[in-house]
Amino acid sequence: MTKFSTDDRTTMDMSMEAIREALQDASMSLAEIDAVVVSTVDTKANNEKQRLYVSQVASLLRRKMPIIRVPAVCGGGGAAFWTALKLHYNNVMVLAVDKVVASPTPTITREIMSAGENIWEQEEGLIFPAQNALVAQMHMSKFGTTHDDLSLVAYKNHFNGALNPKARFYGKKISLEEIKNSPLVSTPFNLYDCSISVNGAACAIISHDKSDVAVAGSGFATDYLAPFEREEMTTWQGTVEAGKQAYLQAGAGPEDIDVAELHDAFTIVELIAYEDLGFCKKGEGKELIRKGIVNIDGKMPVNTSGGLKARGHPISPTGIAQIAEITNQLRSKCGERQAKHPRIGLTHNIGGAGGTTTVHIFKKATG
Repeated sequence: MTKFSTDDRTTMDMSMEAIREALQDASMSLAEIDAVVVSTVDTKANNEKQRLYVSQVASLLRRKMPIIRVPAVCGGGGAAFWTALKLHYNNVMVLAVDKVVASPTPTITREIMSAGENIWEQEEGLIFPAQNALVAQMHMSKFGTTHDDLSLVAYKNHFNGALNPKARFYGKKISLEEIKNSPLVSTPFNLYDCSISVNGAACAIISHDKSDVAVAGSGFATDYLAPFEREEMTTWQGTVEAGKQAYLQAGAGPEDIDVAELHDAFTIVELIAYEDLGFCKKGEGKELIRKGIVNIDGKMPVNTSGGLKARGHPISPTGIAQIAEITNQLRSKCGERQAKHPRIGLTHNIGGAGGTTTVHIFKKATG
């Protein structure tokens, strides 16, 4: 993956960097790739205004082979990876790229909100921070979660992101006091409860050849677009269902996960994911962050990359960046943010406010 940043680079430049790194990591040449699955936001907001992106990738690679595009907004990377696993080719490249930070904030906000319900919710001002803030309020009311718990989620992820050279907040230490005293966005959220928009690309290669890391489980679920249509606001059923599928395929359970990358678009989303993925009972997510279980030195580190919060959230590439992090964790290549002897890792990627969710489980090969 590229460094996630606000650098003004073309999507083709970022894509090529990620592709080269993936090929080198896989010890493959481009000639060995049989097909490509691409995820990118179908946007006119950035200055490239390129809609037929798969043909642009073909031009970049100088190859005439199957290239398909899988859009799923913030969950695009995970959805593209899930799709690639279903293709009957030996070597499939999964590429995700977006240039999000290329327009004024109001333009970016409107663009991102195209992933939300635009008749009822947006008319009432429910952009994603406000929408997720209501979920946080309900979780606090039902289960006694506090904003201090959410601040600990942000602090953990910024601590990790400061150690990740590919993260937007690399080398930038953020104190717990800074997090707690940052400007209010939407009660109970302040600035550090919200992920940061960045530009970037990420790439993975799936092969049927033997590897040191195997895809053990792959789950996908789609929920209603508008959260108000759902039975329960503090349970994101897409995560529950995708998790069940992945666990079943992997022959593993929540208790077997050694390290995880969860979709922390907002701090409450990570905390709810602890519960929906079965790492604890419903309402007890706060205990995992209070006890440090999800810290780097804890029993099950979460978002060692810094997550969307501190690594940054470039929309489509997020899910593939999670996979890159877990793969490196299983290979013990993460330096100061390395988990202790992980053998099974999990990624969790969401599009919209729980509308599209993928969960993938990876195992370190034995022998």
